Amino acid sequence: MSGCVQKSCGLYFGSFNPLHIGHIAIANYMLEFTDLNELRLVLSPKNPIKSNMELISLDERLARMERAVAQSKLPISISKVEFNLPKPYYTINTLRYLTSVEPNTHFVLIIGADNLAVIEKWYQWQQLLQEFEVYVYPRSGYDAKKLCVSYGVHYVDAPLIDISSSFIRQGWAEGKNMNGFLSGL
Repeated sequence: MSGCVQKSCGLYFGSFNPLHIGHIAIANYMLEFTDLNELRLVLSPKNPIKSNMELISLDERLARMERAVAQSKLPISISKVEFNLPKPYYTINTLRYLTSVEPNTHFVLIIGADNLAVIEKWYQWQQLLQEFEVYVYPRSGYDAKKLCVSYGVHYVDAPLIDISSSFIRQGWAEGKNMNGFLSGL
C-alpha cells in the first residue's frame, strides 16, 4: 500500500530487573520530546550479554512493569514479544520479527550510551545499525554525543538520570529500602 503514513514506535528493551523511575522518565522524555508516536517497553526474559546476572522472576518483573505503567498514566505499552521468540534473545531478531508482522510501523531502538559503548558485542550489530534507526540517551561516564557520531546514530538530549537497576539491587542486598527509586511497587 503506497502512500500509507507509518507510525513511529520506540522500542525500549531491557530485563527491567527491576523497572525504576529512570526507565519511566526516559520513556516519558522520548514520547514528549522526539517524533515517536508510541513507545513500548520490551521485556527481555534474559539478556544474552549479561548471562551471569541474577534475575527477579519474569512474572514478578512483568507484574511490576504493569503496575508502573498504569501508575505513570503515560501512553506506554509493555511488549512480551520475546517470550515467544527463540533463544537467545537478540535485539536484531526481535526488531526484524516486529517489522515483519507490523510492516506499517517504523521501529526505533532506544538505548543508553552505556549500551552503545558495547554495541560491538551485540549479535549482528553492524546490520542492526544499518537496518534500524537508533535513539541514544546520555548515561553517566559516557560521551554519548561522540559515540553517536562514531556509530551514525541519533543523540537524544534527554536529562541524565543516574539511577540503574544494579544500584537498586545493590541497595536491596545491603538491606536498604529502595522503594523511592521504583515505579509501581
